[in-house]
Amino acid sequence: MTQHRHAQGRICPNCDGFPRVAVATGTRRPDGSRTTAPVTCPACQGSGTARRTALTDVQG
Repeated sequence: MTQHRHAQGRICPNCDGFPRVAVATGTRRPDGSRTTAPVTCPACQGSGTARRTALTDVQG
């Protein structure tokens, strides 16, 4: 089955398209559940996509 590509742009290489995640802090609440902190990808600002960049011809 083919994968659908988003028309917005390419997937962010820093977060692999998962721009907002919940990270466990290691502490537990009294009911036994874990405390989590929401974190947003700083590279794509939570969009999950990266801008297309123009390729430049580098000659050495």
